[in-house]
Amino acid sequence: MELDIQIVIVLGILVATVIMMVFEIFRIDVVAIITMLALGWSGVLTPDEMLKGFSSNAVISMLAVMILGYGITTTGVMERFSEAVLKKVGNDKNKIIGFLGLSVGTLSAFMQNIGAAALFLPGTLDISRKTNIPATQLIMPLGFAAILGGSLTMVGSGHLILINDLLKNASLEPYALFAVTPVGSVLLIAGIVYFFVLGNYVLPKEGKGEKKKSAQEQLIETLQLPNNLWYFSIQKESSLIGKTTESSGIWKDFQLNLIALADGENVIYAPWRETSFSQGQILALLGSEKEAKRLASIFGLKETTQPAIFNRLSKPDESGFAEIIIGTGSELIGHSLRDFAFRRKFALEPLILFNNGSEIKGDFSDHHFQKGDTLIVYGLWDNIRSLKNNTDFILATPIEAEPKNQSKAVPAITSFAFGIILTFLGVPIALAFLTGAIAMILSRVITIQQAYNAVDWKVVFLLAGLIPLGIAMQKSGAAYFLAQYVMQVIEGQPVIVLLTAITILSTIFSLFMSNVGAVVVLAPLVIGMAEIAGLDPRPLVLLAAIGVSNSFLLPTHQVNALMISAGGYQNKDYIKAGSGLTVIFVILTVAVFYLFYV
Repeated sequence: MELDIQIVIVLGILVATVIMMVFEIFRIDVVAIITMLALGWSGVLTPDEMLKGFSSNAVISMLAVMILGYGITTTGVMERFSEAVLKKVGNDKNKIIGFLGLSVGTLSAFMQNIGAAALFLPGTLDISRKTNIPATQLIMPLGFAAILGGSLTMVGSGHLILINDLLKNASLEPYALFAVTPVGSVLLIAGIVYFFVLGNYVLPKEGKGEKKKSAQEQLIETLQLPNNLWYFSIQKESSLIGKTTESSGIWKDFQLNLIALADGENVIYAPWRETSFSQGQILALLGSEKEAKRLASIFGLKETTQPAIFNRLSKPDESGFAEIIIGTGSELIGHSLRDFAFRRKFALEPLILFNNGSEIKGDFSDHHFQKGDTLIVYGLWDNIRSLKNNTDFILATPIEAEPKNQSKAVPAITSFAFGIILTFLGVPIALAFLTGAIAMILSRVITIQQAYNAVDWKVVFLLAGLIPLGIAMQKSGAAYFLAQYVMQVIEGQPVIVLLTAITILSTIFSLFMSNVGAVVVLAPLVIGMAEIAGLDPRPLVLLAAIGVSNSFLLPTHQVNALMISAGGYQNKDYIKAGSGLTVIFVILTVAVFYLFYV
């Protein structure tokens, strides 16, 4: 095939794009924009073609699933999911990865993998918060499992559906629904085992990328706040019985803070100083482990695990620390916490007082406040929010956790399910998911402004910027040139060499072209090579379709793009974790096809 100038330009831009991504010369979305503009300025693509990515099925689908995922999150539905997962598998990281991987992979067999990944992402983030397992250790395995699961059936991904149409057009018999299940099962299990064995070595310990510390993390780190709660039950012979919060010396003698007190089914947050202790009550204390155990020893308390009734205290989106400033004109000026009945009014526990540069801990109930004094408090976000409209205080800590609207759980789930069902009925994924997203807005699960805020524009520009590269590779003939060149090189070689070459070529194409576009280019060439080699073309075309799912080296696949911001990943993280899985994918795919398909 003649190597014309447009092919040279496109291949040059492709190489430059790879170099910028691998060496992270610029942020990945900036690289995508540069690539898109280079294709326009070079004349390879027209301005309309250059901007086609912004209206592509992939980008609109991505935008829609972000909105759907956010809507589900605001209802608290995924918290119940994460609690169910942890109840079933515990806090063991490998068990969590295995359960989530098998679940999302199986779901991907029957629905678009981007939808399956979006459905599981909020719950996975919640599991990360509950177990203190870094999100980076869970999100990438989840995404990879969603991609691999798409190869379990012939309807699991768009390019596998397309294969049957291409086979029919070539007068070849199409494949049945589960024809690809053996190789898909091997790949999914291998992917999960890969992270079991090598996860600690190939996954980043924490996200770096664009992910910043939350305001809560910054406050805890800056002030070195205690972040562990201790739970003790009051036994029958305890000397604490009959004492009050103040007379027990919890604040003054132990510098502990009583965050909550459970009495039967009732929970009192930040109990009043005159609250009396009685047998059977459970205390939630914040402070050092040494002092908490000293208190328990002196008063005959029994340490216990966190009771379910205190669940809200262990959820970062339900409770936390806040910094409040005594403003000008505050009624607290000249008065003490005791006079103001702060705990009784707001159900918040004061931890630290800053006065004229001095830090005061313990019992400062009788301190008379001045303008500009600052309090660090702990409590439920619902109670902290009440301070925002109170003229006595200035809330200096941003409340990042939004209140959960559980009353909207049913319309949220219905909207998400409606979008998924539409895809099963043959509706294009972008149209289906965008319809589900607008259904969430119309049913008042979220507002249109919240929908706009839910979109990660970095991901949108990443995909929209790289899609034109795939278009250019097809339009210029660069993709056909590369495929034909490889086929000429391997002509006459053993079957296993042919299988390996097709798998590797499919893998390369999948990184910079849509999976469907890669299959459209490869299918006719593979059919031609099979005829020359005297082989049945059907399994080779199927191999090419499986090969374009091997998209783990760069975050250019839809699912990987969705996960990159949530996990705070960088390109090098995908190269490190994805390179090993890419090699395993090639080896296993070639082996299975050589033994059972060809």
